[in-house]
Amino acid sequence: MKIKRHVRHGRTSIVRRCAPAALLLSGCLGLAGVSRAQVNLGPITVGAGLQTSFDNAAPTGGSSTDTFALDHARIYINGPVYEDISFMFNTDYDSVTNKIGVLDAVAEFAISPEFNIWAGRFLPPSDRANLYGPFFSNEWFAFTDGVQDGYPGVFQGRDNGAMYYGTFAKKVKVSAGGFDGKSANGNPKVLTAARVQIDFWDPEDGYYLNGTYYGDKNLLAIGGATQVQSDHTATTADFLLEKKVLNGGAFTIESEFSDYNRLGGYQAAYAKSEGAYGLASFLFPKVMPIGKFKGKFEILGKYAKANYTHGPTPDFDQKTTEVNLDYVIKQFNARVMTFWQGIKYDGQLPNIWHLGIGLQIQM
Repeated sequence: MKIKRHVRHGRTSIVRRCAPAALLLSGCLGLAGVSRAQVNLGPITVGAGLQTSFDNAAPTGGSSTDTFALDHARIYINGPVYEDISFMFNTDYDSVTNKIGVLDAVAEFAISPEFNIWAGRFLPPSDRANLYGPFFSNEWFAFTDGVQDGYPGVFQGRDNGAMYYGTFAKKVKVSAGGFDGKSANGNPKVLTAARVQIDFWDPEDGYYLNGTYYGDKNLLAIGGATQVQSDHTATTADFLLEKKVLNGGAFTIESEFSDYNRLGGYQAAYAKSEGAYGLASFLFPKVMPIGKFKGKFEILGKYAKANYTHGPTPDFDQKTTEVNLDYVIKQFNARVMTFWQGIKYDGQLPNIWHLGIGLQIQM
């Protein structure tokens, strides 16, 4: 079977190329003999992903806790239905409910690079962070800073709806659609979403994105997204720069600004919030063998600040600092990520810090 990258998004409290293998329906059909009801659909693609971690968490004024967590366990399936039509179905284990849910279920109509239609459940047009999710994020603690992907969703950033997207001259990506508001946040009005992105250097293929390319691309990208429902808005602007350095290394800068105005946000009791973050990482070019593994080390630092207003108690800030030291064996398919994160809430909520190690594999 051949694996095709299609999955994103992630962790609710801490928190999106899989490797090829071959399965052709034509071969199976050939064993049974060909009949009029049998159709060669071509290759089906199947894959799986896992994130698991150990986390020592220490809140201010409370006792520390040690947790071994199964953060995500995913199965990815997709394949062609007819010329220019394909189907994507992905699942994810929800560590909060201890259940497996439908992540994506999408009918894809790929007429041309400039004209694609998706219908079903998937990630609506939103910020880069939502479009890369935990499996293709550069950091471990995605979606905990009050800034990244505060958009409403029914499950792991997804929503039910229909969308157009297209890529023009391999540099400009445009997407827009309508989505079910009631399932996302209880409001029965349609939620509309749109995003525009420009890649000034190397292009990025497809609808979904990465938080890093581990030196495979020289990237300079700027994007903006907005969602609107009943005159309430959620708007973000994001930036990613990645430059190949020293024959195998990479330097990356990522940032985002967010404004959640009565739509989405991290604190439901506060109608408005806005914030920004900056992230920088360096992938060392030298391969450093550990036993039979041949990986590269990466160091990452991030700082974010979000301000919550229009709530039942005084306004307050959330300040988030994160440091990662990662061992990247096979990019997003095999990596070990050590992390430290500190969150300060200006007295409205208890401060907390995390220290631990995470493992990610995909196949």
